[in-house]
Amino acid sequence: MGSSGVFIIALGGVIVWGLTGPYFHYSDSWQLVINTSTTIITFLMVFLIQNTQNRDARALQLKLDEIIRSNRLAHNEMINIEELSDGELEELAKHYQKIREECDQRSAKRVLRDSEGHDASRV
Repeated sequence: MGSSGVFIIALGGVIVWGLTGPYFHYSDSWQLVINTSTTIITFLMVFLIQNTQNRDARALQLKLDEIIRSNRLAHNEMINIEELSDGELEELAKHYQKIREECDQRSAKRVLRDSEGHDASRV
C-alpha cells in the first residue's frame, strides 16, 4: 500500500477530481465525492496500519524469543511474557527493579571500597 505506484494513483484521482470541478460547477455533490472517498480510505487504512503493526510486533517478539532460547544463561520464563496479565507484568517489573537496586547497591559498595583502598595507599 505504501508504494510509489499507489501514491501516483491516489494523486491522479485527486487531479481528475479537481479537473472535473468546473464541469460539475463545484457542486456540493462534487465536494462530497472527495470527502467521502478520503473518509473511507482513512477508515480502511487504520485497520491496515494496525494489522501491519501487529505483524511487526509478533515478528519482533519471535526474534527476541529465539535470542532468549539461544542464550543458556537467559531466563526462559521470559519467553511469551506478552501473554501475562497487566498485574503479572507489574509483579515481574517489580522483581527486576529489586534486582537492579541490589546490583546498584553492590556496585556502589565496590566503588566505595575501591576508593577507600586507593586513599589508604596514598597515606
